[in-house]
Amino acid sequence: MPILGADMSAGTLVAWRKKPGDGVKRGDIIATVETDKGVIDVEIFVSGVLEEVLVQPGATVPTGTVLAIIREEVLAPAPAIAVGVPPPAAVPAFRPPAPAPPPPAPAVPGRLRISPLAKKVAAELGVDSATVRGTGPGGAITREDIERAARPEPAAEPQRPTVEIDRQTRMRQTIGAAMARSKREIPHYYLSTAIDMQRALAWLTEENGRRPVADRLLYGVLLIKAVALALREVPELNAVWVGDRIVPSEAVHVGVAISLRGGGVVAPALHDADRQSLGDLMRNFRDLVQRARAGGLRSSELSDPTITVTSLGEQGVETVFGIIYPPQVAIVGFGKIVERPWSMEGRIVSRPLVTATLSADHRVTDGHRGGLFLAAVDRLLQEPGRL
Repeated sequence: MPILGADMSAGTLVAWRKKPGDGVKRGDIIATVETDKGVIDVEIFVSGVLEEVLVQPGATVPTGTVLAIIREEVLAPAPAIAVGVPPPAAVPAFRPPAPAPPPPAPAVPGRLRISPLAKKVAAELGVDSATVRGTGPGGAITREDIERAARPEPAAEPQRPTVEIDRQTRMRQTIGAAMARSKREIPHYYLSTAIDMQRALAWLTEENGRRPVADRLLYGVLLIKAVALALREVPELNAVWVGDRIVPSEAVHVGVAISLRGGGVVAPALHDADRQSLGDLMRNFRDLVQRARAGGLRSSELSDPTITVTSLGEQGVETVFGIIYPPQVAIVGFGKIVERPWSMEGRIVSRPLVTATLSADHRVTDGHRGGLFLAAVDRLLQEPGRL
């Protein structure tokens, strides 16, 4: 069971997308699991053959639990690889769990097994015992079976709001636990700067005029790309904190905060955001938002972010100071673009400004490095054609 964030401790296996004997390759979707964040597709990390499944659909298991065994296709015998977690250097021999006890023997055809008490209750409640499925020993009908059959089946529709409310409650509890841990364990420091967006917006208008409507860019993609490129200059912020040390990441996987229609938020990764063109980044961003809200995210998209970008500009917020999502060490925030007086070459002019903020882990960087990072974001946005 993959760990899809610091706030996840368990997940429920919904379905297998492959069966024993099927060939699989790296990146294939092998299973679907449900967490407090929604239904997630689990990717495979190796190529080979699905040898055995160890967890059945419907089971809720802790993160790190081995879900299945994959046999790698190599010339020599290969060690088994656990599904749902990155492949270790060596995997110890696995002892399958004890087989489940056999189901109760079915009742003898033509003979109704029912206790005298259950028969009496059936007569009082007007229940036809022959239509009741027994759950007692050997399929015997119990009093509880009769009482259950006498109760009317609840309508399916009224149950849905309760399920949604429960899921939203669990998500808020999960987010709350992660944020409480972040504020308790991470020594945050905060920086902000105002960025002149006139050049970026002018370039964006001109660029979109050359693009088909379906391929036009949102200005938020410029912000994401500027953050990704700025991390090359201040790579300490592109990392995760594991145990008691910093683990830098060579790849830049920018998590983007996405609000869900039913409430709550997720921050899946745009992989290798620094290497994508603006057009590719825009297409992948749209796809990520649609799948996040439809419940179709991949496990790697939730486990891989190395930094998060959040924007509340559409909600009218001018400044947002985010809380770092463990194990990341920084989060960048952007507010809405507002017209403000701006000094240029001794003149006061009106400029569209956006406030960029940085919340960072003081165990990893300090205000000097954080300031260089925000300055890099500003500089990159002044040359939008080079993003």
